[in-house]
Amino acid sequence: MEKKGVISLGEAFVDYVSVDSKNTKFQPFLGGATVNVAAGTSRLGLPTYYLCKLGNDDISHFVEQELIIEGINTELSVHTASKKMCGVYIHINEEGERFFYSYINETPDEVLTADELRKEVFEQTKVFYFGSGTLFLDKAKFTTETALKYARNAGNIIAFDTNIRLKRWASEEICRQIITSFIKKADIVKIAEDELYFLTQTNTLEIALEKLYFGWKIPFLFITMGGNGALAVMDGKKVFEPAPKVNAVDTTGAGDAFMSALLYCFHEKGKPTDQAQLTKYLQFANQVGAAATTKMGSLTAKLDFDELKKQFE
Repeated sequence: MEKKGVISLGEAFVDYVSVDSKNTKFQPFLGGATVNVAAGTSRLGLPTYYLCKLGNDDISHFVEQELIIEGINTELSVHTASKKMCGVYIHINEEGERFFYSYINETPDEVLTADELRKEVFEQTKVFYFGSGTLFLDKAKFTTETALKYARNAGNIIAFDTNIRLKRWASEEICRQIITSFIKKADIVKIAEDELYFLTQTNTLEIALEKLYFGWKIPFLFITMGGNGALAVMDGKKVFEPAPKVNAVDTTGAGDAFMSALLYCFHEKGKPTDQAQLTKYLQFANQVGAAATTKMGSLTAKLDFDELKKQFE
């Protein structure tokens, strides 16, 4: 049987995005990095499975229905009566840019547990993706470690997005320690430039890259630099691609769109074998990431994926 599909493990969120400069009015959107990536791979035509814990209230039903609308398989997610969905508030600063303001989780212990994972889904899929969004919780951390074991044993390509939100962590040092330990277990690592400096405790790109890539032995490293573009490192060689010029309205979820495009490339074409192929992957990820900024919310930019895929092909 041909292995096909992407698993995304995480926690679904509702993003409450500010719509006024005083941050008093908010518009709700389905969100969470692992949800955004799952939606992206599904829109790109890949079978996508989302593994999380859902509740039975109206907000949980809203989240699940939105996932189903996106074509995401939620059959392996688990429901409990006590689970409440997490919320993230995104405010606008004085420059008009949106930033992560607060994280609300009424039921932090209600996460998918290791014994609720289904090993067989890893055996039939090709890519396993996860982020750091729940790694600060011991129970979720153990679940992720178990999922990684299943994914590695099944021969999955393993992808990790550092996606750091310091407000969720007990300390900066604990955050660095845990995220670093998971970076070392992945084939693909995506990291934002500011996160790169935070994890390596330097402000010099060359030194940070040397520590992150050569010290931690990452097979495929991707660094996003916002409107400046993105950098990829493979076999110690760097490839840089500038970002396409677009009229950016909201950058929420741009990195997740970038990641979903990368997963599509690895799923459909395999691991890049030379710099030309790596460059092609990077160009496609940049295009999808940039297009995601053209509308409010992380899942609202309805991209012409058929056209983008034609360009990629």
